[in-house]
Amino acid sequence: ESEKYTNKKPPEENLTELIEFVLLDFVDVPALQWLLFGLFLVIYIIIVMSNGIIFLITKLDPALQTPMYFFLGNLSFLEICYVSVTLPRMLMNLSTQRRTISLVACATQMCCVLVLGAAECLLLTVMAYDRCVAICNPLHYPLVMSHKVCIQLVAGSWISGIPVQIGQTFQIFSLPFCGSHLIDHFFCDIPPILKLACGDTFVNEMMVYMVAVLIVTVPFLLILVSYGKIISTILKLPSATGRARAFSTCSSHLTAVALFFGSAIITYLRPKTSHSAGMDKALSLSYTIVTPMFNPLIYSLRNKEVIAALRKLLCK
Repeated sequence: ESEKYTNKKPPEENLTELIEFVLLDFVDVPALQWLLFGLFLVIYIIIVMSNGIIFLITKLDPALQTPMYFFLGNLSFLEICYVSVTLPRMLMNLSTQRRTISLVACATQMCCVLVLGAAECLLLTVMAYDRCVAICNPLHYPLVMSHKVCIQLVAGSWISGIPVQIGQTFQIFSLPFCGSHLIDHFFCDIPPILKLACGDTFVNEMMVYMVAVLIVTVPFLLILVSYGKIISTILKLPSATGRARAFSTCSSHLTAVALFFGSAIITYLRPKTSHSAGMDKALSLSYTIVTPMFNPLIYSLRNKEVIAALRKLLCK
């Protein structure tokens, strides 16, 4: 099936007039298209419903009106947005087998994925800071994490990445694209798009590294610093039950951080030579689909308050 697309030659005269790309997604397994469609449709419904429920209970349940759950509600809403940028398009491609995407749609999709990815990096950092203040400085916690501060931190997380990522997307899509227009991926991500650009992409690659360091590595290091402080504080607690309780409030967040940052760091910060289409797809599936699917589970299974709020909602 991929040969069907390969034979389409772009017109020679104006190479950037190639206004359409083709997302190959899972074209190499033609027999599995409907199975994959069914699987990803179920995954999409699970992600939207589970994150939607968490978002709802953090808004409606009086017991969950604390900074920690305010951030968790925002994270759940973010996950719904994040997955809605990539999965519906992939489902459409799998069901219709029409895989073309216009240059503008591709750029828009990339920009949204990058902006929401940056927001998630920053929001996970804010959540680590929240846990750090709660455990290391409990007496000042209500003062430090006032409602106004929480709103500012969330707004900052959502907005900070926007100008940077719009600039980055604009810079990538102002490159000339000649020759192939086949994106060996299931959405418009940076590595597969840069492969299609002709001419020198060194400046763009450096920009990708700089932005990744700024938006992925710096927040990740801040999270590590927060957890360093948290762990040293927990170890000083006199009672074993106190230590266990403190650890359990952090374990879910740490799991989410490891899942999301691990795959994002490998995708955007590994050397270009080690990029392979299969590896890129697997990593992207990890941070765009696996993380949003597991986050509600990670946060609710270990959390008595969330389970109690869920019971209340179901009883109603």
